[in-house]
Amino acid sequence: MSAVELTFAAVFAALGIRSIVHWLRQPLELSGRRDLVLFALFVMARAGLWFALSGWFLLVASVDTQGRAFKDDAAAFRWYFVVILVLIALHVATAFLLGRSRPDPPSDGDRDA
Repeated sequence: MSAVELTFAAVFAALGIRSIVHWLRQPLELSGRRDLVLFALFVMARAGLWFALSGWFLLVASVDTQGRAFKDDAAAFRWYFVVILVLIALHVATAFLLGRSRPDPPSDGDRDA
């Protein structure tokens, strides 16, 4: 295993832990159970993406061959990009749905004088 891949894996894992801690400390202004589930999926997808990137570097580090043989051996892990793409899509979808479900702030015309 290469030290470069292991370093990147450790950095991405640390970013995943930091992401979980950061988002779970945010004050929740959610209006219902649907928003709570969306927020949980949002945090899981965001942190999961960091962990998936960490896992990718660990998979690459597990390949012991070099040169053209590395390309052939690493090709066995092509399916892993689907995991990363699903997490990206889930993150974008939950962020969009959470953004739409927030109540609009009152405008100047809605204030009582």
